[in-house]
Amino acid sequence: MRTILFGSLTPIHDRLIEAAVEHLGYDAQHLPQPDIEALKTGRELCNKGMCNPVYFTVGNLINFLKKEAENGIKVEDKYIFVTIGACGPCRFGMYEMEYKNALKLAGFENLKVSLLNQTTFSAEGEITLTWNFIYSLMKAVIIADILRDLGYKIRPYEINKGETDRKLSEATELMFRIIRNSGKAKDIITGLREVKKLFSTIEIDYSIPKPIVNVIGEFWVQTTESDGNYHIHRWLEEEGAEVKVEPISGWIDYQLYTEREKIFIEAKAKGFSLKLLKKLAFLTGLQEFYRHLFETFRHIVKERAGTFVSQKLLWNLAKEYYDPLVTGGEGHLEVAKHIYNVKFQKAHMTLSLKPFGCMPSTQSDGVQTKVISDYPETIFVSVETSGDSEVNVKSRIQMKLYEAKELAVEEFEKALKETNLTKNEVKEAVKTNQNLRNPFVKLSKTGLLTAERFIRGNRKEIKAFLKVKQEKKWTPSTLKK
Repeated sequence: MRTILFGSLTPIHDRLIEAAVEHLGYDAQHLPQPDIEALKTGRELCNKGMCNPVYFTVGNLINFLKKEAENGIKVEDKYIFVTIGACGPCRFGMYEMEYKNALKLAGFENLKVSLLNQTTFSAEGEITLTWNFIYSLMKAVIIADILRDLGYKIRPYEINKGETDRKLSEATELMFRIIRNSGKAKDIITGLREVKKLFSTIEIDYSIPKPIVNVIGEFWVQTTESDGNYHIHRWLEEEGAEVKVEPISGWIDYQLYTEREKIFIEAKAKGFSLKLLKKLAFLTGLQEFYRHLFETFRHIVKERAGTFVSQKLLWNLAKEYYDPLVTGGEGHLEVAKHIYNVKFQKAHMTLSLKPFGCMPSTQSDGVQTKVISDYPETIFVSVETSGDSEVNVKSRIQMKLYEAKELAVEEFEKALKETNLTKNEVKEAVKTNQNLRNPFVKLSKTGLLTAERFIRGNRKEIKAFLKVKQEKKWTPSTLKK
C-alpha cells in the first residue's frame, strides 16, 4: 500500500500519530508545519472566500508534493493523503473538495485522497476504520496531549532556557518508539514513568508570577504551532505568560457527547429504536473508555498535565447564550470555555483565535459581547488571524495581557501576605532547596496562579528552610561575638 500522508496538527501529535499508524503495519509520513509560503500556494489554488485553515493546509500539502517531485519521487504512486472531514455549516465540510481541486490544478490529480469523517465515525477511500485503528490513534492523541501540556506548564518557569524543549523532544521520541513497536497500554505507562523522570531533571522556579492565558477559538488555529497563528503560544510565553492549551482529546470528547445528545433528541421525537440504542451504547462506551484511558495515563505524570472539562457542564454554561445544537466549528465551546474560565477562575485571560473567514467563530464573537456584559471582570480578547497583520494582532493582545499581568502580581502579593512570607525569602528557599526546583513539586489546589499554588503548597518547607537558616546565623560563636 502507498505511504499514508497526513498532518497539520502540532509537531508532537503528528509525530505520535505517525507511530500509531506505523504500528498497524502502514507506512506513514506527516507533513511539515505550514508556513506563509503554504498560505500563498493555498490562496492561489483554492476557491476565493475560503477560511485560512484551508489555504494553509492545502498549500502545505501541495508545496510538500512539489518538493518531493523535484527530487524525482513519483508522488502519485508513493502517497495516499488522509484527512478529516465533516458535515455542517463550517467550511470544514468542503476541505476534501478543495484538496482534490488544488491537487488537480497543481498536476497531482491522480493522488488518492481518503477521508475520515468525524461526524459519522467512518472512513472513505482506501483506509479501513477498524477498532484497532481507532484505539491506536486514541492512545497517540492522548499521549501527545499530555506531553504538550507538560511542556507548556514547565517551560515558562525553566531556569536553564531550552532545557524543556530538549527533554520534550527526547520524551516524544521515546513514546514514538513505544507506540510504534508495542502500543500496549502497560508499555505506554512504563514509558510515561520514564518521561516523568526525564522531566524531573529540569530545574524550574515556580515563584515567578505569570498570568495564565487560555487559548481557545477555531479548532485548527488554536491548535497549530505555526505561521497559521503567528506562533502565538510561544510568543505569549516570551511576553511573560503561562499558556493553557486545549487538548485535542477535548475536541474528541465534544464530538462524542454531541452525537449522544442528538440521539436523545431524536428518541424524544420518534422513540427509542434498537438501532438508536446500539448507537447510544457504542458512543457512551467509547466516551467513557476514552476518558478513563486519558486519566489513567495522566495520573502517571502526577496529574501535572491538565484534563478536559465535563461536556455537560460546558453545554449548560453555553445554552443561555448559544444553542449547543448549532454545531459547526467549535460550536458553543468558545462561549462555554470563556464563561468557564471566568466563573470558576481557570484563567486570568481568555484569548480567542479565529481564522479569516470562519463563520462559526464569527457567530460566537457576536455572543461574546453579551458574555462580557454579564461577566465584566473578564479579561477577554478575540483576534482574527489572516496570515498578515501580525503586528496589529499582537498589539491588541498585549494590551489585555498587561491587565492579566497586573492581576497575577496582585494575587501573588496577597498569597505572600497570607502565608507570612516575602518574595526574597521564597526566592532564596528555591535557590537553596533542590526539591523546590522540581517540576513535580507539590502545588496547592487553592488559587489559580502557579506561583501562588507553589507558595501555599510548600509553605512548611519554605518556613523550615528559613528556620534552619536563622539557627545557623545565631550560632554560639556568633552570640559570643
